[in-house]
Amino acid sequence: MNRRKGRLASHYSIANGYNIHTRVSAEPVPADAPVIVLVHGLVISSRYMVPTAELLAPNYRVYAPDLPGYGESEKPAHLLTLPELAETLHRWMDEMAIERAVFLGNSLGCQKIVELAVRHPERVERAILQGPTIDRHARNFPIQFSRILIDSPHEESSQVFVQLYDYWKAGFPRIVHTIRMALEDPIEQKLPQVKVPTLVVRGSLDPVVPQKWAEEVTRLLPQGQLKVIPGVAHTINYSAPLELVRVVEAFLREE
Repeated sequence: MNRRKGRLASHYSIANGYNIHTRVSAEPVPADAPVIVLVHGLVISSRYMVPTAELLAPNYRVYAPDLPGYGESEKPAHLLTLPELAETLHRWMDEMAIERAVFLGNSLGCQKIVELAVRHPERVERAILQGPTIDRHARNFPIQFSRILIDSPHEESSQVFVQLYDYWKAGFPRIVHTIRMALEDPIEQKLPQVKVPTLVVRGSLDPVVPQKWAEEVTRLLPQGQLKVIPGVAHTINYSAPLELVRVVEAFLREE
């Protein structure tokens, strides 16, 4: 099934003292169209969110920011913590005149969304956690790295070039800091505080987020539900955006 892609435009704004680049939908949509904010994962920028953003853009007001230190946004000397990234996202919403939004994140992006939902619950209307990390039963670098290696053959080959470019833009110290930040975040302790309807999305081939962990995340959420997409792996937002958009839209249609 073919689906029309929408146009995206670059926008820069100052939030929390940082110059932030955002990919914004440039399609004419009704003023009351839902707002969807796409939150990037580990070191990578919103660049790998583009396939999903383009499919959402014709029907939603879509925003995909590069948080400070990543992508085309400012690279502060200070390496931001997870709470600081969530607070910057909160301030960024003020600058973009977004009162509330649906948040869709992949991998570490899910941890950022959960942090925001705990700190500023009034800003999160619904949440979609696609491939939520880190599995608390495997919270160490060797296991996580091995899972990523197992995952790689199941992803689109072009994603490697996106990752390498974004890693180069971030720089080695920030890469190390971001990995440590992801591993040290006890997301399981925060999930019960996320009070909004939340969809957990897992690819059936995802070794980074095993089925057992995805089910545990869903149980910990007060209003959680789980959707498993067959035949795809960890970064569905890049490798299988149409399948992701279908389940997202079904979730948003629910009362």
